[in-house]
Amino acid sequence: MSLLSFLLGEKKKTAAVAKERLQIILAHERSGRNAGKPDYLPALQRELVAVISKYVKINPDDLKVHFERQDDLEVLEVKIELPEGAK
Repeated sequence: MSLLSFLLGEKKKTAAVAKERLQIILAHERSGRNAGKPDYLPALQRELVAVISKYVKINPDDLKVHFERQDDLEVLEVKIELPEGAK
């Protein structure tokens, strides 16, 4: 089926594209090019706000992205405050 999808140019779902982008960004950062805080966090936060806003009206200040390194562990934390009644 993937060959058929490729030939027909089937459009990928937004969530799948976002997941692929995030995996590429994380792989790039893990390569060790940036020893400190990753420089992609502001762009990632803007893109997340844009994608979520397609489905739920949110305030950009209600989305927080935090990156932390502890020894060999890297944690990317995303906190999103949704308005009451949002489904």
